[in-house]
Amino acid sequence: MKFLMGISITITCGLVLFMIGYVLYRGVPNISWKLVSTSPSYLDDNIGILPDILNTLYIVIATLVIVLPLGVGAAIYLTEYATNKKIVGMIEYAAETLSGIPSIIYGLVGMLFFCQFLSLQTSLLAGALTLVIMNLPTIMRTTQESLKTVPQSYREGAFGLGAGKWRVIRTVVLPGCIDGVVTGCILSVGRIIGESAALLFTAGLAHAVNGMIDGLHSAGATLTVALYMYAKEQGEFGVAFAIAAILMVLTVFINLTATLLGKYFQRRKSQ
Repeated sequence: MKFLMGISITITCGLVLFMIGYVLYRGVPNISWKLVSTSPSYLDDNIGILPDILNTLYIVIATLVIVLPLGVGAAIYLTEYATNKKIVGMIEYAAETLSGIPSIIYGLVGMLFFCQFLSLQTSLLAGALTLVIMNLPTIMRTTQESLKTVPQSYREGAFGLGAGKWRVIRTVVLPGCIDGVVTGCILSVGRIIGESAALLFTAGLAHAVNGMIDGLHSAGATLTVALYMYAKEQGEFGVAFAIAAILMVLTVFINLTATLLGKYFQRRKSQ
């Protein structure tokens, strides 16, 4: 069994390292300052991904601003206020079901509801709202599990000192579970950056530089959507691998940040 487990972990680590190394090997030589700091121009055949970087930043900010209050608030209600266990179980089951739905279905629903029914058209805002639905279960479940790790004695002690329900949650419970909230937020950022199927239907394929407000109300391609377009539609595999290398570095950085922050907050709690 030790031999089989050793083979399994060797194959797993080998595949991960091979994929990371191959993407970086093909992508890093194609990364240049001109690529990341300019916009595409069809007059001189210039290829730039600055609009895609800005669109990715806009959609991450818009999604987090909406999903964090909703997810954390829902988790607090289900853990601290809700008394009907059947309803809580149904909501948790619905959240787990949402997290398993393919992203292409979210894109179709987002296109029909946000783009057409709400008349938002194809825009980054419609894409952000679609990603809110996709990431809501992640934020809610990670916050819930973190809330459950706060000892009940902390709550009872605060109640014994005369604190109200909301004051106990705000000053005792939330500071004790901040690690789960931060971890869920960072994991959601990783999923937002890596999403492409849902955004193809809702956010569009434009490569134009806009401000934050104008950008949210206009169509725009994120880095993952741009990768698909350059590789599939235009055959620019050098640019596609460059974008893939950037996304790979961002993904590794996000995972490392989540791990380090989790350990940091665990040390603070133990102290």
